Amino acid sequence: MQTDKLKKILEAILISGDKPLSVEKLLGFFETEDLVNRNDVKEALKDLQTAYESHGFELVETASGFRFQTKEDYKQWVTQHWDEKPAKYSRALLETLALIIYRQPITRAEIEDVRGVAVSSHIIKTLQERDWIRIVGHKEVPGRPALLGTTRQFLDYFNLKSLDEMPSLSEIQDIEKLYPELELKMEENSIEEDSDATEIVEVAEDQEEHIQE
Repeated sequence: MQTDKLKKILEAILISGDKPLSVEKLLGFFETEDLVNRNDVKEALKDLQTAYESHGFELVETASGFRFQTKEDYKQWVTQHWDEKPAKYSRALLETLALIIYRQPITRAEIEDVRGVAVSSHIIKTLQERDWIRIVGHKEVPGRPALLGTTRQFLDYFNLKSLDEMPSLSEIQDIEKLYPELELKMEENSIEEDSDATEIVEVAEDQEEHIQE
């Protein structure tokens, strides 16, 4: 199949889709006689990404695959399509999410040990309803508490291909200024690596109103 035709077909498939599509799933749209292979699709997708760099929307790759979406720069205009404002989440919820991201798999009790307060059932329920977290197993201790981890949908929402793209400890500065209470709790519990949790609080707030097409 000619490259230009392949790009137009992929463009049509992705624009009409309601979720990200992987290279493998995109290949499934073609018949054997179309003579389209995996490398052809990957190269065509790269060309499309380059072609839309100067447009108001872009082709991005997430954990689940590729999708078209509006660029963050135009959020203030695009959001006028909707009368309702995006949901706002509490610091407690974002902090809980942060600990799950950086310490997964983690139990509810372990989250409470770090935060120093009980984790509301409503927080866990909200995160599960958003498909941001799920039960990934059970810890082999008395009571076998559920182990929580993030989902592929979480990665898609934040435009991440994998958790490796999350900020590392070395990238985080002025943690005390960002969230003094969490920093104090970490010092009390001697859990230095949990300082990564503060960054996702900022990331989540910045991206909560992100519009995806």
